[in-house]
Amino acid sequence: MMGKKNNQTENDETLLDDSVEINIKEEATEATEKEVDTKKEDVNPAIEPTESEQWKAEKDQLETQIVELKDKYLRSVAEFDNFRRRTNKERLELIKTAGADTMTALLPILDDFDRAKKTADDENTEETFSEGVALVYSKLHSILKQRGLTELETSIGTPFNVDFHEALTEIPAPNEEMKGKIVDVIEKGYKLGDKIIRYAKVVVGK
Repeated sequence: MMGKKNNQTENDETLLDDSVEINIKEEATEATEKEVDTKKEDVNPAIEPTESEQWKAEKDQLETQIVELKDKYLRSVAEFDNFRRRTNKERLELIKTAGADTMTALLPILDDFDRAKKTADDENTEETFSEGVALVYSKLHSILKQRGLTELETSIGTPFNVDFHEALTEIPAPNEEMKGKIVDVIEKGYKLGDKIIRYAKVVVGK
C-alpha cells in the first residue's frame, strides 16, 4: 500500500510541475505578444500621419494656391490698367493729330486774312476791310482759339529762339542791339495746345 501511495504522490508532483511550466510558457508568450504589439503601436504613428497632420498639409496647400491666384489676379489687373491707359493715350494722340492736320490746313487762310487786314490798315492804300469780312475774320480766330490754336509771340526786336523760330535768312543788323534778334517776321508761327504746328519764319540780324 505504501508503494502505491508513493507512486501516486510522485505522479501528482510531476503533473504539478508540468502545469507550472505550461503556465510559465503561456505567460512568456503573452508577454512577448504584448511587447510585439507595443512595438507595432510605436511604429505606426511614424508611418501613417494623423488626421491633424493631414489637415495641416491640406491647409498649407490651399494657402499656397490662394497666394498664387491672388498674384495672378493682381498681375491681370495691372496689365489691363496699363492697356487702358495706353489705349486712351493713343486715342487722345490720334485726336490731337487729326486736329493738328486740320489746323495746319487752315493756317494759309489766316495768313491771307492777316495780309488783307494789314493792307487795308495802310493809309497809302485804297483797299478796304469791310465789316462783313472783319466779322468772319474775328469769328474764325475765335473758333480756332477755342480749339487750342494760339499764335506764337513773335515780334521785331525779340531774340531769335530756335525752339519757336525758323530763320529764312540773315541780314546785317541796323545796329548792335539788333544782332541776333528778329528784324522782320515773314510768316506767323502757331501752336496747338503745347505742340508747335508751324514755326514762325523770320529774318535775323547779324
